[in-house]
Order: sequence, then C-alpha cells, then structure tokens
Amino acid sequence: MRGPFLVPAAGLRDVEPAERPGRNAAAARAPQPPGGHISTEPRINDRIRVPEVRLVGPAGEQVGIVKIETALQLAHDSELDLVEVAPMARPPVAKLMDYGKFKYENAQKARDSRRNQTNTIIKEMKLRPKIDSHDYETKKGHVVRFLKGGDKVKITIMFRGREQSRPELGYNLLKKLSADVDEFGFVESSPKQDGRNMIMVLGPHKKKTEAKVDAAVERERRMADRQAGLDAEAAAAAEQRAAHAAQVAAQAEPKQRRRGPADNMDPDIDL
Repeated sequence: MRGPFLVPAAGLRDVEPAERPGRNAAAARAPQPPGGHISTEPRINDRIRVPEVRLVGPAGEQVGIVKIETALQLAHDSELDLVEVAPMARPPVAKLMDYGKFKYENAQKARDSRRNQTNTIIKEMKLRPKIDSHDYETKKGHVVRFLKGGDKVKITIMFRGREQSRPELGYNLLKKLSADVDEFGFVESSPKQDGRNMIMVLGPHKKKTEAKVDAAVERERRMADRQAGLDAEAAAAAEQRAAHAAQVAAQAEPKQRRRGPADNMDPDIDL
C-alpha cells in the first residue's frame, strides 16, 4: 500500500524566493480601500450631481430653488460657471460666477496674506559677566539692530566656575544693557537665574510690520542719498573736464608776436 505523498525537505530549498507566498504577496492581494485623493476644489457645472440647487446670481441676488438643468442652462446663457459654494446645505447652494477669475483672485489674496503675515522671531545674544567694553559695544549694536527690526531678543549671561557665586555681576550687566537700548526696546521678561545662566528678554517698541515700513523708508532714503552723491560726482567731473578742455584750447591758440622798433619804421625808406 502506497503511503501518503511527502515533499522532501530538500525540495523546499529548491523553491525560488519569488514563488514563496509571503507577506508582500498577501498585502498585494489584500483589497485596497476605496477612494483616493480628496479634492478640495468645489464642484462646478456638470460635476454637480444633485436634482436641484438654491441658485445665487452673479451679483449675489437670490434666484431661489431651481432644478439643476435650469441652473446649468442659465450659466450657459450668461457665459458663466455654476459653482457649488455650500455643498452641505439642503439643497446645496450654487452661484453663477467666472470660476477662473474667482480662483485667480483667491490666489492673489492668499499670496498677499502670506506676504503680510508676521512671524515673531526671538533672537539670542550671549554675554559673559566680565565682558570687555569693545565686545559689549559690538553685542549691544546687534541687540539694537534686532530690536529695530521688530524682533525680540533673549539675552543670556553665561557664568563659569567661581562666577556662579556672584550673580550680581550678570544682573548689573543686564540692567546696564536694558538702559542702553531703552530707546529701541523694553524689558519684557526680567532677569532670572536659569542654572548656570541668567536670562532676560527684550521686546521691541515697534511691531514687525512697522519695522518693515521704517526699514523700507530708510533704504529708499539711503538710495536717494547715494544717487545724489553720484550725480554730484558726475557734475563735478563734467566741470573738471570742461575746464581742462578750455585750458587745452587756450594753449593751442597762436601767441601774438610783440612789436619791436622795426615795426614802427616806414617800409618805403631804404636803409
């Protein structure tokens, strides 16, 4: 009697990896969820699949509830698009408009809003308690530049070694700095100890938008001054060239000969 058919163990090693059913093959056979990319664009014209809509005219006037065929015909007659503006309403609200112009105007508004939006940026400046006067003036200049630009500035005093036992050095330095830049900013967060550091936050007097406007005005003023300087230099160079040309012309003219005794004698007299 023939026994059950058994596959030798060696046969399993002869099977190619691509022929073995694995997790990837099972995932490929699994049904994919329906749907895909969800469009955020409103439905327009023939894509509106409802029996009737609440129609709004091009100027915002209320037309009323009409059948979708009538709304599409009105859109075709007026050479406009039928745009579904409130799909969740019952019935949905559709408006007659120029959809291409509508998208362009919305894109322009979004671009302008992104251009005009202001992001609060916190700059950081680190100092040592025993900083020398030259480095202090340099860092103070950076702080003033940040505040004039409408940004907040986080001032950090770093203590090392035995300096940690004298926090009054950092406190006095921060007080001095806040007094020096009082024209451009104010103390938003008073000095406080944070481990080995002491931190103070300065806020600008002007908002970011105002700082941008002032920077643009200052940039235009500098450009005007630079152009005026270039014009003055060009005028001075032109005058110098004109003077040099006049001098060269004067040197090129023949000199008048001096009259001598022989010039006063009668030419008919024979000598």
